[in-house]
Amino acid sequence: MTTHVKRAFKYRFYPTDAQAAELSRTFGCVRKVYNMALAARTEAWARQERVRVNYHQTSAMLTAWKKTEELAYLNEVSSVPLQQALRHLQTAFTHFFGRRAKYPRFKSRKKSRKSAEYTTSAFRFRDGKLTLAKMTEALAVVWSRPLPEGAKPSTVTVSQDAAGRWFVSLLCEDPSVQPLPATGQAVGVDVGLDHLLTLSTGEKITNPRHERRDRAALARQQRRLAKKEKGSANRVRARLKVAKIHARIADRRRDGLHKITTRLVRENQTIVIEDLTVRNMVKNRKLARAISDAAWSEFRSMLEYKAQWYGREVVAVDRWFPSSRLCSACGTLQDTMPLNVRTWTCDCATTHDRDVNAAHNLLAAGLAVTVCGAGVRPQRSTPDGQSATKQKPSRREP
Repeated sequence: MTTHVKRAFKYRFYPTDAQAAELSRTFGCVRKVYNMALAARTEAWARQERVRVNYHQTSAMLTAWKKTEELAYLNEVSSVPLQQALRHLQTAFTHFFGRRAKYPRFKSRKKSRKSAEYTTSAFRFRDGKLTLAKMTEALAVVWSRPLPEGAKPSTVTVSQDAAGRWFVSLLCEDPSVQPLPATGQAVGVDVGLDHLLTLSTGEKITNPRHERRDRAALARQQRRLAKKEKGSANRVRARLKVAKIHARIADRRRDGLHKITTRLVRENQTIVIEDLTVRNMVKNRKLARAISDAAWSEFRSMLEYKAQWYGREVVAVDRWFPSSRLCSACGTLQDTMPLNVRTWTCDCATTHDRDVNAAHNLLAAGLAVTVCGAGVRPQRSTPDGQSATKQKPSRREP
């Protein structure tokens, strides 16, 4: 049974003044509806009503809101993005009740992402031209790469980033994404700061430190922004300059991670990584900036969804597994291993590079999990005799 993967193809576009004004109104209305629906559901939650307010009830509320004089402006934009905002809120509550996310938060006019989602009834895509509801002209999209042949977008998402750039994302099936031929290659990957990745093959991938390259320019523009009067046009221009630097850093980082993860997935059948809690690690004030710049969480996310696309497997080894302190040659476990120790010699006379040794141990642990599900933490046990490790394959069945 052949299943096609749905992919989002993102392009930049340049709206006319009328289109920009229409989209800005839509963003504002989407935010307004989302916040009002969230407030209604929060009030029902506070009253401890037995029947919670759900999507269907908020949809009925939206109809009533449009009939009021105060909110009559909601009729001026397409109704589809407003309904999609209610669906997104319903999804957020579903994740909250499933204990997969925190309680939904209100959208901020200044800080929240500006976006609107259109379904098939609210846009027209013909002959490479995309026209949204309430618009007479097609968007001036820069088609930087072709869509799959015969692609029919099911959803179109329009967004504007903090740097003022406009993007459109088209969700459609991509038949070209198929499982790659099986290979016997497996690799352990140890993430770090001196080197972004260290592979069990001995290869080390340099950490490009994208943020550090623009740190001086960013600090200079941030100082200028801090001196501008709030609410002034000069402050708006200064804020855009800061946002453009941040966007440049993020673009470079994302591009580099895409290239690395695609290469790892194409070359290896099994990829073993460490299950790190980055959100806790960034609480270290001395390392927070470097860890955030390395984007370990984004690396793992890309690796997992690409592995699912191409029939590969990603294994996440328990974060408490002592990969750096364990000798990959004889299995001896060292008592301590400070971060400043980059090479060390085991009692068996084997000299290890800290990161390469960790990658070797991660690979062995991951293979033990995939082959027989065995525990791999040596010299440690739990009272019930079960393995103290929590390795888990992250490959999800379609």
